[in-house]
Amino acid sequence: MTTVTQRVNALDWPTLHAETDAAGCAQSEQILTAEECGQIADMYEEVERFRSTVDMARHRFGSGQYRYFDYPLPEVVAELRAAFYPKLLPVARDWAVKLRKPSPWPDTLDEWLDLCHDAGQKRATPILLSYRANDWNALHRDLYGDLVFPLQVVIGLDRPGVDHEGGEFMLVEQRPRAQSRGTVTTLQQGHALIFTTRDRPVRSTHGWSTGPVRHGVSTIRRGTRRTLGLVLHDAE
Repeated sequence: MTTVTQRVNALDWPTLHAETDAAGCAQSEQILTAEECGQIADMYEEVERFRSTVDMARHRFGSGQYRYFDYPLPEVVAELRAAFYPKLLPVARDWAVKLRKPSPWPDTLDEWLDLCHDAGQKRATPILLSYRANDWNALHRDLYGDLVFPLQVVIGLDRPGVDHEGGEFMLVEQRPRAQSRGTVTTLQQGHALIFTTRDRPVRSTHGWSTGPVRHGVSTIRRGTRRTLGLVLHDAE
């Protein structure tokens, strides 16, 4: 069987880049098998793997629960994170040029995380999220500090329409001098959804403007929905 890195490398990256540019998000082909998804989802009960657990209702983030992995990350999580970073780097750098912002991201994830750690952002940010019936996630951004990578990834671990109903991924973009635009995606098992972390370039009459973006999850109507989130910067 091919490695996770080989599967990420084999994706249709020109199309994914173009869709991300156009809509702020793009869903890939399947990169994890059902068995691999189950193995990652089962990690949720191995509490020693995580640095913290967040009850969303308690913090008024919605309803449901998620856990932040601690270092060292599980091998498959670390491999996925390292594989996606260089593939998303060209988009990150292009967006920075268009928005006339700094582009601090080096060529490798390890170098980037070293910069995060030097700036005091030393805590791991990959997360497992677990939703059940009537759970949901409010619109938000995953920032965690001054150093931010402008794209992140979420991978579906359960089967929509089989393991759960509802729970669509929502992306809402605030457009310059216009009403906000929403994009709704049904995240498939083993597929990766690439999406905007904070903002992205949007064409305007004066060239490029900053389009603030937030994301969330619609209400789960039935069953269990679990996902793996890959944020590409660490937390303070």
